[in-house]
Amino acid sequence: MAVKKNQAEGNLLEAIQQFCADKSLDREAVMGVIRDSLITAYKKKSGLESIDDEENPIKVEFSSSGNDNVVIIVPRKVVEGTPTNGLEISVEDAQLSDKESKIGDTLEFREKPMELSRIISSQAKQMVFQRLRDMEKELLYNEYKVKEGELTHGYFQRWKKDAMSIDLGKVEGIMPKREQNPGEKYHSGDRLKAIIQRVELRPREPIPVITLSRASADFVRKLFEMEIPEIYDGLVEIVNVARQPSIRTKVVVHATRGDIDPVGACVGMKGVRIQSIVRELGNERIDIVQYSSDPTEFIANAISPAKPFDVKVDSIGREAMVIVPEEQLSLAIGINGSNVKLASQLTGFRIDIKTIAQYNEEFSSPEARERLERLFSPSVEEEDDGKTALEDLPGLSARLIDLLRSAGINDVETLIEISQDDLAKLPGIGQTTAGQILRILAESVEWVEEG
Repeated sequence: MAVKKNQAEGNLLEAIQQFCADKSLDREAVMGVIRDSLITAYKKKSGLESIDDEENPIKVEFSSSGNDNVVIIVPRKVVEGTPTNGLEISVEDAQLSDKESKIGDTLEFREKPMELSRIISSQAKQMVFQRLRDMEKELLYNEYKVKEGELTHGYFQRWKKDAMSIDLGKVEGIMPKREQNPGEKYHSGDRLKAIIQRVELRPREPIPVITLSRASADFVRKLFEMEIPEIYDGLVEIVNVARQPSIRTKVVVHATRGDIDPVGACVGMKGVRIQSIVRELGNERIDIVQYSSDPTEFIANAISPAKPFDVKVDSIGREAMVIVPEEQLSLAIGINGSNVKLASQLTGFRIDIKTIAQYNEEFSSPEARERLERLFSPSVEEEDDGKTALEDLPGLSARLIDLLRSAGINDVETLIEISQDDLAKLPGIGQTTAGQILRILAESVEWVEEG
């Protein structure tokens, strides 16, 4: 019987060590879990749950050699009369182990978990493996939580109702139906790319729940960052992405340097760069839109591939009318209205598409034309506050004007009062651009001392 117990104890340690190696868990942390679990199980078995953990005298010792791989060391104080708890021992019983022992002495008793009882060894095993699973779950969560929003690769495993199960190596990811690109078909073992959209801990799940997506706009954004060197290097920035999965995507870009064509950089020579992204998206249509701070120009760019005849904008009501030739109408609207919907999402304007003939028919009378002009004409402020508009500074680009206005700087008088260091702290500017702005001010503004 002793041989079976020693073998069982050895198997327990080997199993835990193998689990630790397979799951990449820290050995010292695992040993700490085993130690705490054995002490907890022993205290529960011996009725010692009330002992303060900080003052807990019970210890666990590990040995890599011999039969006593794991030993619980329990100090017991020698007392007169009947012991009141498991940390005390009578004089008579103490002298059976040590004839010299007397009242007030403390003797250490070494006990093997397997010899204590079947109950304590079973409880300890359950606690050890449960806490190791919790450690593994937390380790995986911490590893993948920082990867939210990143592109990853995986292999299709199987369908779980409408959701796809994706093998990510250490863990399994889930792609719900709403995050799948409609029309795509996969077989077991097929390799695919996706974005890690969300990582969650759920009480009833043994591992973190990792939600993947191929249908989100961020998935397209990451593909562009991976395929277009100028975007990766920060020479071209993605301003916004609007997407209708498997149908059409519009990507708004602008260059951070004046000598770069942002649209051409994304398309590539003979379209080679954009084609690799189109193939990854299952031949989904992709429009590259150049950003402009002028709403009229921006809306005209966003409605591509249609080429509008005219664009009228109501900036206050956030409405726009796009007038196109008859043969451009279907392009402007798109399949099931996809083109105009995405353009509206990108620009933040409600867009109404009309042909030249429809426009001429609806607004043929002078009264109708007058109402139209009032609606889509820029409002003129009744009172002039005497401030100089940022647009009046020669050399100040539309992008810099947008950055300044987003920081609450709307006129030259306000800009003059700001130091270079404070300008550099504004989002998207930095020291170099701040110096450029101050040089433009110095060249364009005449300084007059009062008094």
